[in-house]
Amino acid sequence: MELKVPPALVFLCFALLMYLLAEFLPIGYFDFFGRLLLTKILLGVGVIIALFALFQFRKSKTTIDPTKPEKASELVVDGIFKYSRNPMYLAMLLILLALGVFLGNAFNTLVAAGFVSYMNRFQIVPEERILLNKFGRSYKDYCILTRRWF
Repeated sequence: MELKVPPALVFLCFALLMYLLAEFLPIGYFDFFGRLLLTKILLGVGVIIALFALFQFRKSKTTIDPTKPEKASELVVDGIFKYSRNPMYLAMLLILLALGVFLGNAFNTLVAAGFVSYMNRFQIVPEERILLNKFGRSYKDYCILTRRWF
């Protein structure tokens, strides 16, 4: 299952699960002043991070296909990648959190945690193994200096 399911599809599955939980689970609803503002902030930050990451990949002329990290032609370590080794996945998490806040079901935080767990196990760890083999010491140094998520 490692690197087989595109992260965008994983993201959509977790978003659907959040929707279904909010729609059919009769408990866990919450509301608070500023909930919609928080939703917009999380969504906006997520979209901005994703756009910055895509820009960095394009600027470096390397692949953005997360199912084939071995095709990476360059190790991207500047821009948004100075702060997160996985800004695209961080962006997806922030958008899921925005959806969870928008839907107003407390159990969606567990779904978001499940997304992080899934991505770590089936996407990030295999990617890191491949990138370490490909880029060696420079990737190892990058991992020491930069956090996996944020």
